Amino acid sequence: MFETLFSFAIATIVLAISPGPDNIFVLTQSIVNGKKFGLATVLGLMSGCIIHTTLVAFGVSAILKENESIFFFIKMLGAAYLLYLAFKIYKSDAEIVLSNKADTSTSVLQLFKKGFIMNVLNPKVTLFFLAFFPQFLFSENLSNVIQFYVLGAIFIATTFLVFGTLALLAGSVSNYLKIHSKIGVYLKWGQIIVFVFIAIMILI
Repeated sequence: MFETLFSFAIATIVLAISPGPDNIFVLTQSIVNGKKFGLATVLGLMSGCIIHTTLVAFGVSAILKENESIFFFIKMLGAAYLLYLAFKIYKSDAEIVLSNKADTSTSVLQLFKKGFIMNVLNPKVTLFFLAFFPQFLFSENLSNVIQFYVLGAIFIATTFLVFGTLALLAGSVSNYLKIHSKIGVYLKWGQIIVFVFIAIMILI
C-alpha cells in the first residue's frame, strides 16, 4: 500500500517538475507580476484538480461495479494514452521558453479564476487522470472512490509543493534555467521515462 502511494507521489513530482504549460505559466506569472500572483495561479490550478478527481473517482468506480472487463479496456486505453504522451514529449523541443510580458490589469483573484478555469475546461487533464490514477489503486478493503480521492489529495499536495516552490523561487529558478540550458533535456527524458514505465506496468 505505502509503496504504491510512494511510487505515485514520486511519479507526480517528476511530472510536476517537468516543463509543461501549467508550471511554465506559474513561473512566468511569478517572474513578471510577483510571488503572490504565481501562488494565486497555483491555487486556481489545484482547485481545478479537485473537479477532475471527482469525475474520475465516481466515473471509474461506477465502471468497476458494472464490469471489470470494461475497466481492463480502460486501463489498456490508459496505457496507449500514456505512450502517446511520451511520444509527443519525445518529438517536442526540450528548450524551456519563459515569457517576460506582464499583464498589469490582472488581479490575484483573476489569476486564481484563470488557473481554475484553465484546469477545469481542459479535457486533457481528465484524460490524464483517467489514464494515470487507476494504475495506483492501493487497497482491496477501501472503496475505490476513497482511494481515488486519496490519490487526488496526494497529487494536489505534491504538485502544489512543486508549483508553489516555483512561484516562491521564480527569480532563482529562471536564472538557473538560463545558465543550465540542458536541464530541459533531462526533465524531458524524466517525463518520458515515467510515462513509459507506468504504461509498461499496466501492460505486463
